[in-house]
Amino acid sequence: MDRREFLKKAALGAAALAATGLLGHTAVAAAKEKSNTKKENVMKKIMIIDGGPRRNMNTASMLQKFAEGAQSAGGDVEVKTVRLYDLDYKGCISCLACKLKGKASNVCKFKDALTPVLEDIAGADGLALGSPNYFGEVTGQMRAFLERLAFPWLSYNDYSITAPKRMPVVLVETQNGTKERNNCNGYGTMEHCIRQALGEPEKLFAYNTYQVKNYDRYELAGFDEEAKRKYREEHWEEDLQAAFDAGRRMAEMAKGR
Repeated sequence: MDRREFLKKAALGAAALAATGLLGHTAVAAAKEKSNTKKENVMKKIMIIDGGPRRNMNTASMLQKFAEGAQSAGGDVEVKTVRLYDLDYKGCISCLACKLKGKASNVCKFKDALTPVLEDIAGADGLALGSPNYFGEVTGQMRAFLERLAFPWLSYNDYSITAPKRMPVVLVETQNGTKERNNCNGYGTMEHCIRQALGEPEKLFAYNTYQVKNYDRYELAGFDEEAKRKYREEHWEEDLQAAFDAGRRMAEMAKGR
């Protein structure tokens, strides 16, 4: 092989190696970009749990506005609302299946209509709970739900409280009482569990709400309907806007996680 042919082949080989390297870098960059895009496009989920019995009254309206706020943030955020009164389930039955040695779980193991809801929450990026105030507490359905949600979080080894995943939480409470005069204990001791396992909750209150749409049909003489109507006209839209804003904030936080 003469010197000219040798140099020609050497140049071709170097060009081939350079092209291979360039292609390799391009492939790595493309794969990295694809990975980042895939990460950015992961669907976030916000779960809304409606613990009220009525579909079109105060709690439902607040949570609907919260959902609209979350959806208004745009992006890949799924907003799912669950009405507890539509489900057939029990509170904790003390089966202790969540605490079996070698099989302990921080998601309830009892199978019924609540199971998929609890599983969804375990992987969610935000949680909103809403309930009217009955006798100073959340509804029985909400309390039963919270037992099933929180008992698996509690360790009987060291009494720590650990959820599958920490996330922003909003607690919505609606009540007939006024801000100055009410007997509301809200989520009670369950709020401590929520705080320890998920993080400090944001709390939204709607006071002095309408109990019914037509007071003339019911024995409710202890309430001044005119005063309640006046309060509602002054505050209800503000309450709904606060719920909307809270939903949007949660969605934006979820997208940033």
